Amino acid sequence: MLIVGELINTSRKAIKPAVEGRDAEFIKDIAQKQVDAGADYVDVNCGTMVFNEPETMAWLVETIQEKVQAPLCIDSPNPKALEVGLSLAKYGQPMINSITAEKERFETILPLVTKYKAKIVALCMDDSGMPETAEDRLRIAKRLVQDLTAAGIPEDDIYLDPLVKPISTGDRAGMEVLETIYGIKALYPKVHGICGLSNISYGLPNRKVLNQAFMIQTMTMGMDAYILDPLDKTMMGFVYASQALLGKDEFCMKYLTAHRNGLYETA
Repeated sequence: MLIVGELINTSRKAIKPAVEGRDAEFIKDIAQKQVDAGADYVDVNCGTMVFNEPETMAWLVETIQEKVQAPLCIDSPNPKALEVGLSLAKYGQPMINSITAEKERFETILPLVTKYKAKIVALCMDDSGMPETAEDRLRIAKRLVQDLTAAGIPEDDIYLDPLVKPISTGDRAGMEVLETIYGIKALYPKVHGICGLSNISYGLPNRKVLNQAFMIQTMTMGMDAYILDPLDKTMMGFVYASQALLGKDEFCMKYLTAHRNGLYETA
């Protein structure tokens, strides 16, 4: 299981002013708290800083690495910002978020994946737009895996994102994702699945409950990576509990460690 801490993102209300004001201590604190809470990677996203994104990305990466030695997920639609972040990342294997099967995006991002030997989040989307069905997603997933592996990317470094849509917009939105994950694992056991969970609950009340339930459902289908808030103790509790129940936590050691660290309420 791989957890990417999502909190350092300038689209978040608390983060944007801290980044604009170059509040290094605030950013370092958020990075450290995410790692302490169980994040394997720290996501770095300053995509809202459209006029100086590469410069901001450089500051963020350098600031975070002054505090933590976790690998970084460099997250941007801007190839220049990605390159800056990747060139400065110095701990572990970096991750890029993201590539798609869209011709221009694929051809632009692939050289960065190979140059920096990065893990790659690959969105199941092509030039025809956002897929609707599991069949559409699997067709794109096959193309992505074939093209990435043909370029020398190991299957173990590929993280397919099935693209989660809100269930408020269609009754089948959740099932299409679950069927996609199951299909990907059947075809490519070494390829990983990753997603953000919050889209599933968009427009509905009690969003955390839906996100948590969907996380458990996707994990059962084979999802093994998430972009989430690791400071959400309930969510992290479900991560460790689900791994133990699925037989992916030898002797329940991670679950027991989480218990000893006070992650679960006791009667």
